[in-house]
Amino acid sequence: MPAIRPSFRSRPSGKGRRAFTPATDAHDRLGDLAPWRDNPGNLRGRIYVPKSAERGAPLVVVLHGCTQNAAVYDHGSGWSQLADRHGFILLFPEQQRVNNPLLCFNWFSGNDNQRGMGEAASIKAMIDAVRKEQGVDPERIFVTGLSAGGAMASVMLAVYPEIFAAGAIIAGVAYGCASGVAEAFDCMGGRARSDSRELGQRVRRASPHRGPWPRVQIWHGSADSTVDDSNADAIALQWAHLHAVGPKPDRKDEVASYPRHVWTGADGKPLIEQYNITGMAHGIPLDPGTDEHELGVAGAHMLDVGLSSTGHIAAFFGIAPLPESRSRGAVAAAGSLGEAAPVPSSKADPSSFVQDTIEKALKKAGLMK
Repeated sequence: MPAIRPSFRSRPSGKGRRAFTPATDAHDRLGDLAPWRDNPGNLRGRIYVPKSAERGAPLVVVLHGCTQNAAVYDHGSGWSQLADRHGFILLFPEQQRVNNPLLCFNWFSGNDNQRGMGEAASIKAMIDAVRKEQGVDPERIFVTGLSAGGAMASVMLAVYPEIFAAGAIIAGVAYGCASGVAEAFDCMGGRARSDSRELGQRVRRASPHRGPWPRVQIWHGSADSTVDDSNADAIALQWAHLHAVGPKPDRKDEVASYPRHVWTGADGKPLIEQYNITGMAHGIPLDPGTDEHELGVAGAHMLDVGLSSTGHIAAFFGIAPLPESRSRGAVAAAGSLGEAAPVPSSKADPSSFVQDTIEKALKKAGLMK
């Protein structure tokens, strides 16, 4: 998740597009969000309103990762498929290359990760526009994202906590762990250590809100070499402090053979869930399946591990029933645990190809050793 705000404007080129643009937009199911008031972060807006959506429908804000765009992330994750089935609306803020050459949200930048500023303010303005236009239920607005999008989901939950009922962070970082490029790499590498109180205070200082706080679900692969999985623990500690539930989970169990930790409220309902996808690299956990309930498509950073994060996130939000998951053993037997689907043009794992491309670009720019 290298997220660098450049001091230059990138020039479009065929080579650059092949290197950083996802393979195809042929499966683009999203529409363009009509121009909205206030866009200090210079973001693009995409939207999906299923035919089954009614006035008072829930809204899920979905934030893509580096090298991706909204359409590719939707196609891989299956969010619009799920929206068709259950009638909720999707908003996809989309990064532009002029802001970041790798299409990362600038989650660490003080110009973009504070209330009323930059990209965070643009996303808030998009939410307000969709809420007004579509008659969204203000009590059922949620946010999720992968990698830089996961880090930006942390930002939105911290700086506008009054908006969101819940959020889900995939391969992301805790809010406030970085305030510059060098700190961003330390944070991603798991070298930014803070205790739960300090992590919680960073969120408290980010807005005038004093609770109640959004519920949070956390997903991370144990073999993630891009964003160290210790960041998942930091996110859990941050929100455990805010919810005043203590640093240790109330329950430990497994879902599809993967460890899950749960912190519950006084009513016994989950406030925080943390999934550790053992053996998985950097990406979103998927269970594409082969029947009428299939969801998503395996590919670069879209990893078939027999567990659908999209489905479980929607269930955690309370907008879809809990999906069934294949056992991890069945997936491992198929040889797909922690790996992306093969790409016809290359024998390499596409997740590794994309990661190598990112690292080469950063090294060439002198931003990574």
